Amino acid sequence: MTENKNVRVRFAPSPTGALHIGGGHTALFNWLWARHTGGRFILRVEDTDRVRSTKEYEETIMSGMRWLGLDWDEGPDRGGDYGPYRQSERLDLYRQYARQLLDEGRAYRDGEAIVFKVEPGQDLSFDDCVYGRIESMSDGLKEKDSEKLKDIVLIKSDGMPTYNYAVVVDDHLMAITHVIRGEDHISNTPKQILIYRALGWETPRFAHLPMILGKDKKKLSKRLGATSVYEYRDLGYMPDSVFNFLALLGWFAGDDHEIFTRQEAADLFELSRVTRKPAVLDVDKLNFINQEHLKRLDPMTRLAMVRPFWEAMGLPVKEHGDEWLAEALTLMEGRGRTAREMAEFTDYFLSFEPVKARWDGSALTADERGLLKEFFAAMTSLSDWTPAGLEAFARSWTAERNVKMKDYAMPLRWALTGMKVSPGIFDVAVHLGRDEVKRRLSHYGLI
Repeated sequence: MTENKNVRVRFAPSPTGALHIGGGHTALFNWLWARHTGGRFILRVEDTDRVRSTKEYEETIMSGMRWLGLDWDEGPDRGGDYGPYRQSERLDLYRQYARQLLDEGRAYRDGEAIVFKVEPGQDLSFDDCVYGRIESMSDGLKEKDSEKLKDIVLIKSDGMPTYNYAVVVDDHLMAITHVIRGEDHISNTPKQILIYRALGWETPRFAHLPMILGKDKKKLSKRLGATSVYEYRDLGYMPDSVFNFLALLGWFAGDDHEIFTRQEAADLFELSRVTRKPAVLDVDKLNFINQEHLKRLDPMTRLAMVRPFWEAMGLPVKEHGDEWLAEALTLMEGRGRTAREMAEFTDYFLSFEPVKARWDGSALTADERGLLKEFFAAMTSLSDWTPAGLEAFARSWTAERNVKMKDYAMPLRWALTGMKVSPGIFDVAVHLGRDEVKRRLSHYGLI
């Protein structure tokens, strides 16, 4: 791991909504760089929007970060040597440096506002850790549809700082070494460089992250994923999986290295491996990653994830022991891409009611019923009630009569699960138990 105790990065959300995928992605890349370098990850709340900012949203953002496992070293709730960590508590600092620029003639008053004067002919080019050299001149900072240079408002008439000004003051005073943020901020960077220079401060390194697009290659809409990270939690995705998925959006981890832990990601992470081209939020990829992480869980942890979904479905979870329930999930052998899907795919273990709701047995003919009754009577009387024993009996019975085994296994699957697809049906039968199997077959008149 690259050891550099001086690295300081920050995630600076506005508490005007929950933590969305874009914000979570930015926070995660900052966290990865801090953990990779042994540096510090700072949470700073940009709450100068007096109308929309709330403490409730601030807490929701923090909770979303905690769910993703993005712990911070300094912040509003943890303190630190560079606070306060809310912009609303730093107003005196913004006024102090705005007055300095006024006194030096670099800014002027426009009513109650303080405005920075943009001078022509200044080279504002910078080296971006992701995009390389980005050329820019102050001459390009023009009013819309005009050749006139557009000056930069520092303090608005309501006394609050603008984003481009406050972020410079905060990043300098908090000793931020790397500003890692979305590529939509590239256009803000030259304006901020102007302010850094005017105040005599060194600029940090900039690293702009690629845009995240929907699968249709368009900017994310709510329908396509610009949603709160909690919506992924509520759909049954694991935080480890969402972390893994977000890390891969715009970052190349190495040869076929797609499934990893947080620590493995931090060990591997390099800003030089962040890609320039837009990343695509592919839910199929998230499903694959989540399924792989679910497979790796120990049985009791997997049970803890699925249990709330069973309960929400109204299934009698408490009527079954934890070890029995955990084994039912183990029988799934990786089926189910989310905890919610695993719950839906296994409802028949907990209750016969969903089975009856899905299958009524009416498709069976009288002749089929006669043959099935003979088969099931012999099967449920077997002394060797094991998956291997049941399968050996079924193969022998059908071979002797020169009939297809699937013509007997499939009705058994429907009667026990109400589904066309399930784990091995003899494994299901053994786990349900002989008495429960007989009860279900009896309901359909099959024994």
